[in-house]
Amino acid sequence: MSEAAGYARGGAGERVGGIARLLGWLGNPWGRPRFLALWTWLYIVWCLVPVLIAIQFSFNAGRSRSAWQGFSLRWYLTDPDLSLLHDPTLRDAIIQSLKLASLAMLIATPLGVALAIGLARWRGRGSAPASALMLFPLVTPEIVMGSSLFFVFVFLFTFVRLGTVAQVLGHVTFSISYVVIVVRGRLFAIGKEYEEAAMDLGASPTQALRMVLLPMLAPAIFASLMIVFAISIDDFVISAFLSAGQRTETVPILIYSNTRAAPTPALNAVASVMLVFSLLAISLAALVQRRFRPQRGRGRGADVEDFGPVV
Repeated sequence: MSEAAGYARGGAGERVGGIARLLGWLGNPWGRPRFLALWTWLYIVWCLVPVLIAIQFSFNAGRSRSAWQGFSLRWYLTDPDLSLLHDPTLRDAIIQSLKLASLAMLIATPLGVALAIGLARWRGRGSAPASALMLFPLVTPEIVMGSSLFFVFVFLFTFVRLGTVAQVLGHVTFSISYVVIVVRGRLFAIGKEYEEAAMDLGASPTQALRMVLLPMLAPAIFASLMIVFAISIDDFVISAFLSAGQRTETVPILIYSNTRAAPTPALNAVASVMLVFSLLAISLAALVQRRFRPQRGRGRGADVEDFGPVV
């Protein structure tokens, strides 16, 4: 009897010790993150499955957006009235989105590059407040930014009419901070030694900027272009506040306004096309950044061959 009791107590002690070890293993903040990859993949699946379902129903043969009725390109090409190819409302929304994204990209990126270089070199009393102010659009809720811009253009700068011009200015205002952050990060990674070496070799500050610094910033500049494009093409709040009616409707506005009626899978087709544009922009930015990443911090001096003919 005592032997059996001893075995029972030993088994209970082993179980308690095993539970204690398991709790210690799970509660160790410095241990290997055992479940991090699992939770990451679960989150990715949770985010992507609705998107994939929406894309699937853009190829549905029928009008239903919930019951699969066969594969077809009806909502892209073949439907004579409602397809993406034949419906002028859908085409105009895509053209307006691409126009705004392209203009915002071409305006915000040069301004952001100049602002990043200026803030990185400014050592005066107002440099810290200016850097903080540059981050203001990032921390401001987009609905506050959109409504503020609406009141500015309606009551203050009345010469700017609501529509494409106001939308472009709003997109540039919102996205320029992203350019500054990306370019400043590249500037700090490069350092100032290359420019100093170029000026030691006889280049003027302008030549060092144009022939040395800007080529080295090219990956960050290209990434900024793509990021601004992706942000602008998906924007809803600012575009909606600054829109001037149906002629300046973007794809997000069109989707929002039509989901309250009786939408067809043509909206899924429009959303799928815009998703492809966004993914292409982000993928190109990531590829360029990865391609030029090995050039950072090689730990060697600056040679004349690295800069090309400076003078």
